[in-house]
Amino acid sequence: MTTALWIVGAYLVGAIPASFLAARLGAGLDLREHGSKNLGATNVYRVLGWRFAIPVALFDVSKGLGPVALARSQFDQLWLPVVIGLSAVIGHVFSVFVRFKGGKGVATASGVVLGLAPLALLGAAGVWGVTLTLSGFVSLSSMVAALSFPLLVWLIYPTADTTLLLGVGLALFILFTHRSNIRRLIDGTENRFSRSATSAGRA
Repeated sequence: MTTALWIVGAYLVGAIPASFLAARLGAGLDLREHGSKNLGATNVYRVLGWRFAIPVALFDVSKGLGPVALARSQFDQLWLPVVIGLSAVIGHVFSVFVRFKGGKGVATASGVVLGLAPLALLGAAGVWGVTLTLSGFVSLSSMVAALSFPLLVWLIYPTADTTLLLGVGLALFILFTHRSNIRRLIDGTENRFSRSATSAGRA
């Protein structure tokens, strides 16, 4: 299989809209019309609860981890799994199956870095949990965790230059996908993490 096919394949795997399918098949809802209207696990939780959100989150993580793990078993060059992982994240955020409007990439990016720098991901997950506990905002927690990841890579894997560059790139990309959340945080209108099947919660 050529490198181009690997990249396209990773994009298509990443583009599988698990949250959309779970809401449509499991509850007859179009998730794009409920809650924050975002196709991510947090919005699934807000609208449908943990029973739907946990499988969706795990699937979204696997969309990043699977292509990276397979690529690492096939290629010696680390940059190829990195590019393939990025393709999966882009597929999740700009899914061809839902008119290029997917989730915000956090879970799929977590799967990518799980396959490349698991200890750094574990540290970033801790940062996410602490930030969520203190602030109550999933969006802020995701951004702070994303920004902490490159620093953790630098500290834990000091020679992993390619993974460090990936971490910086993913952090900037996640800030980009959360730009509307940043505006709401500044304005004081961002909703805290909670479940509400009827409210227009944002995530």
